[in-house]
Amino acid sequence: MIAIDNKLISDEVASEQFVCDLNSCKGGCCEDGDTGAPLENTELQTLRDLYPSVKPYLTPEGIKVLEEDGLYTYDQEFGWVTPTVGGQICAYGFRDRRGVIKCGIEQAYIDKKISWKKPISCHLFPIKITRSKRQDLEYVNYEPREDLCRAACKLGKKLKVPVYSFLREAIIRKYGIEFYHSLETTAKHLKRNKS
Repeated sequence: MIAIDNKLISDEVASEQFVCDLNSCKGGCCEDGDTGAPLENTELQTLRDLYPSVKPYLTPEGIKVLEEDGLYTYDQEFGWVTPTVGGQICAYGFRDRRGVIKCGIEQAYIDKKISWKKPISCHLFPIKITRSKRQDLEYVNYEPREDLCRAACKLGKKLKVPVYSFLREAIIRKYGIEFYHSLETTAKHLKRNKS
């Protein structure tokens, strides 16, 4: 376990290797799970503000869910989450010509229509963050999906890309550059000591 500030990071974030392989998984993390993507409270207003710019990227089915059920829903276990279409694909998702699920929010960002990439939980996947009941301690864990992420784990090993390195942008977005440098330094130190 790596401790930085009030975060406890699982060793796997430093030691395991991972690179998304969309050709293999087809973006399955956007439809595989018990609910949609977890949202931070601050992201709720962001979704309300950006929805008009994101809407042109969404499917008719996704738009129907979002406009009938709301831009986010509350789940007893996970808190605020993105809605899903029929308990499957995220309402903000769409399939491209190759059958790969893409994020309408992220596509609007890529096209420079908005300045927010996507919910941080999506950006950080396969890292999941949970908070202690007292809200002053965060657990940062590496949790790839066993079947869905098998190709990403294999590609990460082939390319020798540690999880923290693959998720550099997302980790900096969430915790800042100093946190990332501390994590990177610790990970390299642990690797040297192991070999």
